[in-house]
Amino acid sequence: MKNIISIAAFAVSTAVTDGIHAQTQRVNPYTLVYEGAITENIKGKVNIHPVTYKIKDITIAANVYTPPGYDASQKYPAVVIAHPNGGVKEQVAGLYAQRLAEQGYITITADAAYQGASGGLPRNVDKPENRIEDIHGMADYISGYKGVDTDKLGVLGICGGGGYTLKASQSDKRFKAVATLSMFNSGEVRRNGFMNSQVSTIQERLKQASEARAEEAAGGKVRYVGGGPAPTDEQIAAMPFEMYREGAIYYGRTHAHPNSGAYPNSGGAYTVSSLPDLMTWDATDHIELINQPLLMIAGSKADSKYMTDEAFAKAVHAKNKELFIIDGATHIETYWKPEYVSQAVHKLLNFYKTNL
Repeated sequence: MKNIISIAAFAVSTAVTDGIHAQTQRVNPYTLVYEGAITENIKGKVNIHPVTYKIKDITIAANVYTPPGYDASQKYPAVVIAHPNGGVKEQVAGLYAQRLAEQGYITITADAAYQGASGGLPRNVDKPENRIEDIHGMADYISGYKGVDTDKLGVLGICGGGGYTLKASQSDKRFKAVATLSMFNSGEVRRNGFMNSQVSTIQERLKQASEARAEEAAGGKVRYVGGGPAPTDEQIAAMPFEMYREGAIYYGRTHAHPNSGAYPNSGGAYTVSSLPDLMTWDATDHIELINQPLLMIAGSKADSKYMTDEAFAKAVHAKNKELFIIDGATHIETYWKPEYVSQAVHKLLNFYKTNL
C-alpha cells in the first residue's frame, strides 16, 4: 500500500517505543506515567480505583479517582475525562483526573474500546462511533458510583477526546458543563490532513481505506496506520508539524506507557479500515446542539489551535462559552508542562465550580 495513508496518520504523536525514558523506568503500581502520580492509596488523600465495566460485549478498563476525605455517604461533583488519540488513561487524562480530584471532584478516565487495557478485537479500531460511546459509557458508570451527584456531572475531552466530547455532548445532556483541552478534530484531520495538507488526496485515500476494509472483511490481514519502531532523533526533526514532533517524544519517550496485560497499551496505530468512518465524520457537525456551558482551552503556540478556533465559532448555542488561550503553550505542552497544566486546571476548576 502506498505511503499516502501513513503520511496522513497522527502517527508521530502516537509513536511506539522499545525503551522508556528514565523518568518512567520505575514503573508506577498503577502504571501511571505523569508527574506527581499516585503510588499508593492513603486515607485522607486522593485515591485511585481501577474498575471495569461493559459497553455491549466489550470490557472497558477505567480508573476512578476519589477526592481527599472521600465519604460515600456525601455528594460530590464528577467529571468524565476522555483521553487523546493513541493515548491511554494513565497519561495526560490521568494527570487531569488526579488534579481535579485533589480539589473535590470524583473523576473517571477510561481506555477507549479496542485500545489500551480495554477489550475489543481487532486491536486499535478507532471509529468515532466507538469513541463517542466510550464517553457515554463513562457517564453511565460514574453516575452509579457512590457519592456522585448526577446533577453536577461535567466532561473534559483532551485532543482527539476533545473532538469526541463535543459530539457526545450534543446529545448527552447529563453533562452540565463541557470542556476541551487542545481539541483535535479527528475527522477533519483524517480527511483533509493536518492543517489541510492533504486535501488533494482525499479520494485516493478513501479508495485505499475501502480496499483495506474489503481485505479485512474477507478474512485477510488487518492493516494499520502508524505504529512500528520509534522514530529516531533525525526522523523526529524532519517531521513537518510541531505537534507531531513533540508528540513523538511525549508518547514514545518521556511519557511512554509500559505494555501490560494481554494487549499493548499506548502505541497509536489504528486500523486502516477505520478511515472511511473517520473521514466522513466531523466533530463540528451539529455542534449547535451544544447548549451547555462550554470552555475550550488551547495553547497560543499550538499548531492545532485552528481546530479549537473553528469549533468554538460554530458552537453558537453554547451557554457562557469561553475560549481560554494559554500563552506560550504548544499542543503537547498542555499535557505535562507544570506551569501550563496549572493554568488549565485553575481555569477548569473555576468553570466547573460556576457551572456544576
